[in-house]
Amino acid sequence: MFIVLLRFAENKAAAGEHLPGHQRWIEQGLDDQVFLLAGGIQPGLGGVLLAHNMSLSQVQERVAADPFVAHRVVDAEILQIAPGMADPRLNFLVPAR
Repeated sequence: MFIVLLRFAENKAAAGEHLPGHQRWIEQGLDDQVFLLAGGIQPGLGGVLLAHNMSLSQVQERVAADPFVAHRVVDAEILQIAPGMADPRLNFLVPAR
């Protein structure tokens, strides 16, 4: 599982220009069932994604395709998480032992 932090970068002013493509990119990740959650880092610092069912290289490839990343609107940081325990509603994220 991965947490992807998308923090605004030097080209933040171009966010409006690339927002439609960024939104389509997020929607595609949700449609592909690899993004579980997308939201904003408050107060207005960027965004965050919770991703799963991908390898690190697949996440890196998908993140590189985000128009916000490609145009340096945001800098991406990918955190790989190894879930060990979860609330029962999220047990699908914990690998079987």
